[in-house]
Amino acid sequence: MNITRQQKLAGLFRAFLNHESVVDQPTSLAAYECDGLSAYRQTPLLVVLPETVEQVQQVVALCDEHRVPIVSRGAGTGLSGGALPHEDGIVLSLTKMDSILNIDALSRTVVVEAGVRNLAVSEAVAHHGLYYAPDPSSQIACTIGGNVAENAGGVHCLKYGLTLHNILGVKLVMSSGELISIDQRSMQSQGYDLLALLIGSEGMLGVVVEITLKLLPIPECARVVMGVFDDVEKAGNSVADIIARGIIPAGIELMDNLAIRAAEDFVHAGYPVEAEAILICELDGTAAEVESQIKRVETVMNASGASETRLAKDEAERLLFWSGRKAAFPAVGRLSPDYYCIDGTIPRKTLGVVLNEIRRLSEAYKLPVANVFHAGDGNLHPLILYDANVEGALEKTEELGSKILQLCIAQGGTITGEHGVGVEKIGEMCLQFSNLERNLFHALRDSFDTNGIMNPGKAIPTMARCAEFNAMHVHDGKLAFPELERF
Repeated sequence: MNITRQQKLAGLFRAFLNHESVVDQPTSLAAYECDGLSAYRQTPLLVVLPETVEQVQQVVALCDEHRVPIVSRGAGTGLSGGALPHEDGIVLSLTKMDSILNIDALSRTVVVEAGVRNLAVSEAVAHHGLYYAPDPSSQIACTIGGNVAENAGGVHCLKYGLTLHNILGVKLVMSSGELISIDQRSMQSQGYDLLALLIGSEGMLGVVVEITLKLLPIPECARVVMGVFDDVEKAGNSVADIIARGIIPAGIELMDNLAIRAAEDFVHAGYPVEAEAILICELDGTAAEVESQIKRVETVMNASGASETRLAKDEAERLLFWSGRKAAFPAVGRLSPDYYCIDGTIPRKTLGVVLNEIRRLSEAYKLPVANVFHAGDGNLHPLILYDANVEGALEKTEELGSKILQLCIAQGGTITGEHGVGVEKIGEMCLQFSNLERNLFHALRDSFDTNGIMNPGKAIPTMARCAEFNAMHVHDGKLAFPELERF
């Protein structure tokens, strides 16, 4: 680490930030060396914690002038290494910008700073009978700014959409330090849809400092049906069958036996530990609508091979059923020293096929895999269990993870549904997109960030990176799934 450069930058930042808002001590910097994906670590040069939009502008302008890489960070709950620091750059933490600026119950909107926690939004508007729909499992801690960066979803994204579908406007600090507002509240908005471009861009186009969110009325009634299956493929096929009947659940989640046992041991949610898979299906709306849909869902589950269905008897049990799913990641973490979380998306109709192929790959690599799915939109989260203390274990795990992502692409899916690309999946971007498409991505990025300081090295691979990835993953001239060879 170049201490002289660090001290110089720290002095420049402290000219307009509080002393404690510039972190430069090694022990304090260590807290920022990774996000929720702990497999990759890097200590930043500095961490800065601005408190106002104007301070963010000053930080970014200074970094642009001195060509200092910037990695924006929220609560650090990301799972793809998107907030992994740059060794010669700063981490721009937005956690001090945590104010809810305006609540408009009449128009059902709320304006928040980037550091506001996801769950805090719904808590702040509950007395108006409103809530914010996207609900990642980390919603108690994750920030809205981070949700925008990754286009986060959650268990209710099937019916109510991802972050993209619930954002009406943002304020963005450009790499030059200039501030722009992007507002799509009018249905007659002209020009390119920059809002859709920014959401999910992983901090590579600028720093989002303020967000206008869409709120929804709290449903009159919400009930949960749990389907119990003795075969994971039957559970997967049941999801497609339910939606094919015209039923759109508020959320429908799939957990396999390993995930079921881990969650039950952790939170005692009342899960059947002998089941090969369970579906947790929430239905909401008016009481009459929900009652009708419950009967239809139970009928479909039984016809699809469920050994039984269980209806949550009251609100407390509904929340209990969800608590196991929400706690699945930390619960699985108790089974092994480490786990590697995959995030891919596939067409619903291929759920059963993909689950069986993941099981085959798990056996071939001799690495246990616990499966947790946002099954309604085909967003899967296989958790590969391993021990990083064993030599070569991480590399073997990463190879298995890559095979699962290649499987997703081969089935007509994508390499991420809500966790982003970051550094974890940057190689698989070489398979997901052609050279022409990746060059367009780079051109778009360059138009926002001329000097390349915003989260460099993430999400969009270079030609050299793709050549290296292909050399490592193409064996005997062939990929694991021949369908990908068109790229």
